[in-house]
Amino acid sequence: MMMSETITQLLKKGIRIDSPHSVEIGPEVDPGRISGDGVFLHAGCKIFGKNTLICAGTILGHEAPATIDNCQIGPGVALKGGYFKESVFLEKAGMGSGAQVREGTILEEEASGAHTVGLKQTILFPYVTLGSLINFCDCLMAGGTSRENHSEVGSSYIHFNFTPNQDKATASLMGDVPRGVMQNQPPIFLGGQGGLVGPCRLAFGTVIAAGSIYRKDELRPGRLLVEGGGRGGNLPFVGGLYRSIKRIVEKNVLYIANLIALRRWYEAVRRQFISNAFPEPLLEGLLEKVDMGIMERLKRFQALSRKMPESARIYGLTVGENVSASLLAQKMQLYERWPEVEGLFLDKKCRAGGVPEKDQFLECLEKQIQAYGKDYLRVIKSLEPATAEIGSRWLQHEVDAVSEEVFDMLSTFGFGSKESSRTGTQMP
Repeated sequence: MMMSETITQLLKKGIRIDSPHSVEIGPEVDPGRISGDGVFLHAGCKIFGKNTLICAGTILGHEAPATIDNCQIGPGVALKGGYFKESVFLEKAGMGSGAQVREGTILEEEASGAHTVGLKQTILFPYVTLGSLINFCDCLMAGGTSRENHSEVGSSYIHFNFTPNQDKATASLMGDVPRGVMQNQPPIFLGGQGGLVGPCRLAFGTVIAAGSIYRKDELRPGRLLVEGGGRGGNLPFVGGLYRSIKRIVEKNVLYIANLIALRRWYEAVRRQFISNAFPEPLLEGLLEKVDMGIMERLKRFQALSRKMPESARIYGLTVGENVSASLLAQKMQLYERWPEVEGLFLDKKCRAGGVPEKDQFLECLEKQIQAYGKDYLRVIKSLEPATAEIGSRWLQHEVDAVSEEVFDMLSTFGFGSKESSRTGTQMP
């Protein structure tokens, strides 16, 4: 049986493939985007996609066959088995066997999952660790400062991201982007055999006890949350009925605003670390995936908005004379103003505002890069607290610039001050 030309080229580059006849490489794959330095493709690996990038030291399929489809994989990554599509894995990230990691997922440096983990549209900041048997889609998790002090999700955990009304405007924000990127915040812990019902926001330092199904926000840092058994009940269910949608709208706006801030960070900060260990195509992959995340959230938010006229009709029929005029006005305003809301998000995604703190932060960052080289985690963790605070202020301005404009556009909801756009305690 003849080996494909691509596999022959990879073997000549020095890639280790002990069972080359068991490995499948799509004809569209560019061998030039696969490093020959320490890469090991175990038996049963499949690699597809013209945009696939595999950097030095990557090990694929050590525990079970692994399929890679248009992923960008940084140096030293270990994907031990499963299916990985249109996702990015930065240096030393890893996943155990049985993984299903789908589009729009980003695992930053040393983020990892054990066996049988399902992710889609998931962003894990450095060091975030997932146990086994987890479904954790449509969420962003930050927090922690090192491998020894990291945010963690216990085994058998679920982020519930689909509602009885069949919508997925349910993304949850655990920590936030402006402070999470600085690698100086307390970790978040979600205990095993539990779940979080999206959309939710959790502050840094939150601990949810094992076995808890949590349905609320917790914006006070450093809280232990314990949920007992759910109260029994047998109530009528009216499909398509949304009562107050204020909380759902707020969470969606803030989540998208944080993704836009993360895009700013990738554009301005991650770009400073382009090197052999962090090549340009890896940055391009990050930007592409965060854009995918923004578009996914807009798609789900739009789907919710389109349900509002029917929801208003059902609401009126259900509550009769007790109908709330303000709730009806909110539903109809979201529906009617959605094109403007979407246009504002898309405009903000592409056009950054002028923020003095950005230039101050980048000037300080340049000095640290000169001192420590292009080691991203080392440089970020070496920043003085005052410098990190300047950077967080810059990114918080980006979040506020988006969210406050949308909140003003949706005037019937009565969204309040800037504090509503922040996770945890208000920044000084």
